[in-house]
Amino acid sequence: MITTHKTGVDREGRVLARETTCYMDGGAYSSTGPIATSVPFLSMEQAYRMGSVRYNGYRVYTNKPIRGMIRTHGRGFACGLDTQLDMIAEHLGIDPVEMRLRNSRQPGEYTSTRSLVGSCAMDETIQKAAEKSGWKEKWGKLPPFHGIGIGTNSVQTGFPMGIRGGSQSFIKFNEDGEATVMSGVVDNGQGNENMLVQIAAEELGLLPEDIHLVNADTETTSSDPGSYSQVSTFVGGQAVKNAAANCKAKLFEVASKILKVPADTLAAKNRMIFVQDDPEKCVPLKKVVRVALTNFISVNAEGGYWPKVDMKREWVSNPYGQMCEAFSFGTTIIEVKVDPETGQVTVLNCVACQDVGKALNPLVLEGQFEGSVAMGGQGGMLTEYHEWREGRCLNPTMLDYKLPLACDMPPIHNIIVESMEPKGPYGAKEAAMSIAMSAAQAYAAAVSNAVGVYMDSFPVTPDKILAAIKKKK
Repeated sequence: MITTHKTGVDREGRVLARETTCYMDGGAYSSTGPIATSVPFLSMEQAYRMGSVRYNGYRVYTNKPIRGMIRTHGRGFACGLDTQLDMIAEHLGIDPVEMRLRNSRQPGEYTSTRSLVGSCAMDETIQKAAEKSGWKEKWGKLPPFHGIGIGTNSVQTGFPMGIRGGSQSFIKFNEDGEATVMSGVVDNGQGNENMLVQIAAEELGLLPEDIHLVNADTETTSSDPGSYSQVSTFVGGQAVKNAAANCKAKLFEVASKILKVPADTLAAKNRMIFVQDDPEKCVPLKKVVRVALTNFISVNAEGGYWPKVDMKREWVSNPYGQMCEAFSFGTTIIEVKVDPETGQVTVLNCVACQDVGKALNPLVLEGQFEGSVAMGGQGGMLTEYHEWREGRCLNPTMLDYKLPLACDMPPIHNIIVESMEPKGPYGAKEAAMSIAMSAAQAYAAAVSNAVGVYMDSFPVTPDKILAAIKKKK
């Protein structure tokens, strides 16, 4: 990716206009290339307010294999834009944290391409990350070749994908009072299976151990977009929640006859169905299921969810309208020291903070944050790259492509911010992708601050750092 940013600001550092041109090496095939070309711009458009804006994105065919998206496939774009913000801040005498607060997205605003941003706690992520990292005490006061940097980013939840954009789920009760959930959601390591079980148990009034999950088998499960555009919780989880609500309504109809009260006065929790205003008046959920089966009533239901997006939005001819339903916002601050003799970077501290809407499982989210720092920052900005010569990759194996190990990781302080997304299941939305992108930006900013040169080529490998130090001298 080769990116050029041109930005106009007022004397207070508020962005008035921005023009960006981006050339992306897409290899020999297109696939989702046109979408990938737009994503880096959209992430910045969501994160920062911009008056007038122009984006020129070019997808270039080259003699290389098929490409695929990765958490930091926009790092050249995002790091360049944040680096430029730091340059402008220095020119105007504004602290980098304050520079971002003056331009950060606010809830209820529309993006340049007319997407409404519902929930947004970007300011809170910036402020909490700055406080935890000791930014005020460290910015401009660190020893030589020590640096600190901040990155901020936003990620969209749910592109308009037509018939592929929605998820469906089916739930059936067994005679022992336990339930089987069928969903097309796949778990690639994010904790999606646990998330589906949690949502179903919460909605049905069961315990997680009462839920049996059948997923990722296209022969038996309904359609689902996969984790594409970060929708597993927002769309897949919401489909399970809707199916569970429909199933619960059937149970309440049967329970209302047993308890002799209207169905709309009932609630379910801890394997019991009870009257909301008189919890002592209750019946075991298992008994309700058995009564239903005795009366030849099968207790099952389906549910689905599609993101409310503008299906007429098109990447070139009509790039306007609601692009997705929810946006996450993340801030990462990194502290580093650089060896001026070798160009090696040691990361001393990391603070990762994101607005996740609602944390359904905080421990899982912290693991996602740490994985994002590894992929977006420690690996994505220091060691991971492909070396090409005459169309041939010179480092195609894991021996030469340097992924970070656990021993390479810095101390990471995770901060979860909740803004309660009104359209998400229980208030949840995307989590951790904003950390991956903002980590890349923060790593670039911290190294730039340490060496006193604004780095403009990523990843920031030792040879580039030494060249920058030499050029500065």
